[in-house]
Amino acid sequence: MVHRHPAAPVSASLALMLVGWSAQAQGQQYIEVETWPDPAISVAGTPAAWNFGQVSGVATSANGYILVLHRGAQSIAMFDPGGRFVRAWGDGLFSNGKVGGIAPGDRQPGQSGYTAVYGAAGCHACGAHAIRVDPDGNIWVVDAPGHVIYKMDPTGRVLMELGSKGVAGATRTTFNLPTDVAFGPGGDIYVSDGYGNARVVKYDADGHYLLEWGSRGTGPGEFGLPHNLQVDAQGRVYVTDRDNQRVQVFDGDGAFLNEWADIGGNSALFMTAAAADGAQHLWTGGTLRTLAGEAMATLTGGNGGHGMTQTADGEVFVAQLAGRVQKFVK
Repeated sequence: MVHRHPAAPVSASLALMLVGWSAQAQGQQYIEVETWPDPAISVAGTPAAWNFGQVSGVATSANGYILVLHRGAQSIAMFDPGGRFVRAWGDGLFSNGKVGGIAPGDRQPGQSGYTAVYGAAGCHACGAHAIRVDPDGNIWVVDAPGHVIYKMDPTGRVLMELGSKGVAGATRTTFNLPTDVAFGPGGDIYVSDGYGNARVVKYDADGHYLLEWGSRGTGPGEFGLPHNLQVDAQGRVYVTDRDNQRVQVFDGDGAFLNEWADIGGNSALFMTAAAADGAQHLWTGGTLRTLAGEAMATLTGGNGGHGMTQTADGEVFVAQLAGRVQKFVK
């Protein structure tokens, strides 16, 4: 279901440490910024640690700021690339459900291996699953156990909802534990509806349903868990099939094109902007690949991330569920 909302109010120096980059990307050596972001400030004016919940996503805003999505109070926090805190919002936006795996002995053949728990057994704002920024600068966030995706303007006003909040399903207007959102070159919207269902759903720029594809399994066009997706400048859709440890590639209407098999169970995916020669690359977790799936570089120490982004300056940020964000710079 598509809902539209009227306008609403929205609520140092850095030490650099070399870490184990195992390869060079385009001739550049990368180092990790050991302390990012800048410390928080206590009421007494002293430095304080950031008490992030699980950091489930990170994105780059239209003006180059870094958006950190975490499972805690004010779940969307904005920083400048250097680590200075700008503002935060998001209280009440995300559900308090928690996605978890079903024990193998309790699973039904051909059915999802995931479910959600709510209320006291869940956790605060644990619906926060993914954050993306579209080409127009709008901010999109996925509430997995809330079964809903929000589109916000750069100030944080909710403009649109995809799905029906609190209602699980597999229809044109409902999801079942969705995982990610991506944008085609013509403005189309793609949703990986992945924990409860096993499909990709395509909408036009206004949120009208167009088509869907996918079912549970291990064959071409089937998914164990479609956890992330990105779209290249040609409109090809890249989907991390995490449980099957692969990336599958489709055209914009869901026709299977290729798969990159046996690359591990990635939980993060990010498409770089086109370079001067038009080339794009895809981060699959800590590995940077060509669009043919060939590994170009490995980000040692950045693997295991649940989300990632690369800025226009080439800085890489990785969201870690351990409650931190890693920054890598040239």
